[in-house]
Amino acid sequence: MIQSGATYVVMGLLDSDSIAWAIGQTIERWGGRVVYTVQNERMRNIFLEKSDRRVPREVLDRLDIRYCDVTDDVQIEKLFSGLDEVAGVVHSIAFANPRTCLGEEFHTPAVDDILKSYHVSCVSLARVVWHARRAMREGGSVVALTFDTSRVYPYYNWMGVHKAALEALVRALARRHGREKIRVNAVSAGPLHSRAASKIPGFNQLHRIWRMMSPLPWDIEADKAQVANMVAFLLGPYAEKVTGQVVVVDGGASVVAGFLLPHERWEYPTALSDDPHEEHDLPRPRSV
Repeated sequence: MIQSGATYVVMGLLDSDSIAWAIGQTIERWGGRVVYTVQNERMRNIFLEKSDRRVPREVLDRLDIRYCDVTDDVQIEKLFSGLDEVAGVVHSIAFANPRTCLGEEFHTPAVDDILKSYHVSCVSLARVVWHARRAMREGGSVVALTFDTSRVYPYYNWMGVHKAALEALVRALARRHGREKIRVNAVSAGPLHSRAASKIPGFNQLHRIWRMMSPLPWDIEADKAQVANMVAFLLGPYAEKVTGQVVVVDGGASVVAGFLLPHERWEYPTALSDDPHEEHDLPRPRSV
């Protein structure tokens, strides 16, 4: 699945709840070496502080964490010029001002916020691939994280627009870099709890929607591992002829028309709480 001993860059580390962390840990379990990136020293300190009680100190001490603000082309170039050979890159980065780009009202006069969100969430992928290619002399794989763009969800607003642009960019980059044996794909995940997700207004409402749409049970905490497994697969040699694709890992919600009927739904053993951390039990099938 992963090339043992090869180096993989996982961009967008926030804390041990982040999807980037789940992906990095999966890569390491398969024998890969992980280089994480954070935006700046402040974000690194936040990661170490918030993860201290969840992650053993010996694990934190051996992490390779580097700084990279993806809106600064010089920093992206410096990151990859400081690495010898890279087998894969994970772009787990997105940003939108929740006060202007997300929420109940789609329209906003905050055009600068929209443009910054577009730069961070979409354009940065192109700049990352451009600089990473020099460290992928034998080819490699790039995987971005996205969310269902075939439908419009409440509150998600401009981030939904930017994710659609990101998926179009994945296809364009796949065409451009195929001659360099660099594959570019995206994984479209169902809603997962993270620090970033907690900033999305109405995230719990989105989780409720998933319960009514997903044929398979969906756990916003445990299923980070399932998403990470798919990312690791796309990074590795078993997917060497897969490029320009958006692979969906969402419990099947994206194929359902409307909501599941009551007899089709999983019976979750706990009621949905306002606190996503309170819900970890696996769902059980309804009796027939």
